[in-house]
Amino acid sequence: MGTATTRAVSLVGMQGHVVEVQAHLAASVPGFTLVGLPDAALSESRDRVRAAVTSTGLSWPVKKITVNLSPASLRKQGSAYDLAIAVAVLAGAEGPSSAGLRRTGLDRVVHLGELGLDGRLQPVRGVLPAVAAAVDAGYTDVVVAAGDLDEARLVPGARVVGAASLAEVVALHGGPPELVRDVVTVQPARSALPARLPGDLADVMGQERPRAALEVAAAGGHHLLLVGPPGAGKTMLASRLPGILPDLTDREAVEVTAVHSVAGTFDPGGGLIRRPPFEDPHHTATQAAVVGGGSGIPRPGAVSRAHRGVLFLDEAPEFGSKVLETLRQPLEQGELVIHRSGGAARYPARFQLVLAANPCPCGLAVGKGLDCSCSPTVRRRYFARLSGPLLDRVDVQVEVQPVDRVERLEGTSEATSSVAARVLGAREAARARLADTPWSTNAEMPGRFLRDLLRPHPGLLGPIERAMTDGRLSLRGVDRVLRMAWTIADLAGRGAPSVSDVGNALLLRTGGDHG
Repeated sequence: MGTATTRAVSLVGMQGHVVEVQAHLAASVPGFTLVGLPDAALSESRDRVRAAVTSTGLSWPVKKITVNLSPASLRKQGSAYDLAIAVAVLAGAEGPSSAGLRRTGLDRVVHLGELGLDGRLQPVRGVLPAVAAAVDAGYTDVVVAAGDLDEARLVPGARVVGAASLAEVVALHGGPPELVRDVVTVQPARSALPARLPGDLADVMGQERPRAALEVAAAGGHHLLLVGPPGAGKTMLASRLPGILPDLTDREAVEVTAVHSVAGTFDPGGGLIRRPPFEDPHHTATQAAVVGGGSGIPRPGAVSRAHRGVLFLDEAPEFGSKVLETLRQPLEQGELVIHRSGGAARYPARFQLVLAANPCPCGLAVGKGLDCSCSPTVRRRYFARLSGPLLDRVDVQVEVQPVDRVERLEGTSEATSSVAARVLGAREAARARLADTPWSTNAEMPGRFLRDLLRPHPGLLGPIERAMTDGRLSLRGVDRVLRMAWTIADLAGRGAPSVSDVGNALLLRTGGDHG
């Protein structure tokens, strides 16, 4: 009887759990049993591991093999356990089937990789958060597929070895080195689209008020609604927002990179993701595509891939109502919890939401609306697709008017670099004010903290109280106006908001009301 133990990592959402892979080989009727709540893909590893071992040139143990994935109460999924299972089985073999693997210290090594039938190691998703979870649990020695080596090395404190085949891993642990032969390294299949460079704000002619709203939204991390006719520049403005956002901090870069690693959209060749991501799903996208989902443990959707960046919904009223309403949780909490029969997954989703909408189906209900062919009932019904609770969570709401001929021919616009410098200064001012708190932007400040900050300035609440009396502002809206007032003050270099800052914030909040 032989036994051996090594380690793997199970990812549930973004949280990694170190799994003990135990192999027990007994002199009995030959067979291979895998226990510990494996899913279908993991159960198939029995055939992949056996074929990979024989293709490598090693003998498969003719014994009763039982592999346990502990803790047994944790559901396991995916093919990343193949390498750990193969190593544990070979290390536990005795006699003619022994590959000579060292058992000592094997239980301190984490193995991550899928095995091909020819013995080559295939890359897997989620290597970065998996390696980070192993290091946090005290397991610093990690073996991954050669195609995942660049990504795994991004985790500080990890001693990572990349292998192109099972034979290389066997030789690494004391097995026969003569089995190693040159093979073509399998590269990860990434679904990431080529990075799009944001356009310059100098391309946007006129639109002084929407540009100012865009700057406030970027400086404070506020959500934004742009309402206007087709061709007014809503999409152009929204696509310029990532360009004026500051680079991600080291902690934010690791968070964002981990999400894209799990989603399979990360290219490790460029290192950690340092720029805020930009996601713009089509209005026909399903709830699973936008929010996340899938069979078993759900995968991250566009809202999680937009973490620390921008989620842009163009033609927002055309999105399904269920898709729009599921945005409420991440807008308030900055994370998303998706429950499925196979388990629940928690993904970060602290993004800036940018909605673009026409005022009516024909899009011409601007100004006096003389060119609009829609009835008042049709207009109200169209814009009502954006529910009141959703719009109440959007801080900045502005109308984008058509650009006239003079602005097109004679107008000049400020470049992205100039606006980005002011946004960076405002972000740094907010970060300094919030240094001893868990928040970093004004949009994250809770109501109680806001009221404590403004207690020395009771006269600021006059315009807000009148707006509440008139029914233009909810209690949630009061906090959002105060947050924007702080952002406007930060952009102006003031230590606290003034009455005019509150008035401007109130205008940005209620000026685009189409109720």
